[in-house]
Amino acid sequence: MTAAIARETYEPALLHVQYGQRTEARELRAFHEIADHYGVKHRLVTNLNHLKLIGGSSLTDADMDVADADLDAEGVPTSYVPFRNAHLLAIATSWAEVIGAKRIFIGAVEEDSSGYPDCRLSFMEAYNQLIALGTKPDTEIRIETPLIKMNKAEIVTRGFELDAPLSLTWSCYQESDKACGHCDSCGLRLRGFARAGQRDPIPYHDDADRDRYL
Repeated sequence: MTAAIARETYEPALLHVQYGQRTEARELRAFHEIADHYGVKHRLVTNLNHLKLIGGSSLTDADMDVADADLDAEGVPTSYVPFRNAHLLAIATSWAEVIGAKRIFIGAVEEDSSGYPDCRLSFMEAYNQLIALGTKPDTEIRIETPLIKMNKAEIVTRGFELDAPLSLTWSCYQESDKACGHCDSCGLRLRGFARAGQRDPIPYHDDADRDRYL
């Protein structure tokens, strides 16, 4: 979705970062398929393997279970990767400065997310100040967060309006062939499609999961 919005105004260069997450290979495949769909030539694939070594998240630590979705839960879930977006944005900022990009688009969502502290608008605004202080004086790099105040249903609706390749996207935290339908990310995604009155086009282990949030 974020790529679809960005390309309305800019020629996109796409960044993919691997950090030892359970679905690392599946997410890389999705990245290249989406880039191919939009004909993006400028791509950078890099890694933050130290986040897996640091641990502390069920996405990167095999000894921690991925929790079932509890969309009414409060607090920070075990799937939170400590300070991940700061690392991702640092790489994006360095690359943007080298290639002369003026905007960094990130698909962070605050309104209808898992409660990750580094997905808040206040975090992104603070990071923009950091970019201004830490880059060359003639740069004009800023973070853009077009989805941050939208809920998942609004994002799905906007995706269909833009003819975004939603069938190429991947959200599941723990499965790579078919989405599990039970993790927090699957739950949020399925609820978003249901509330938007749309059918999620990606495969799930149990099709009954698609109807859980109707």
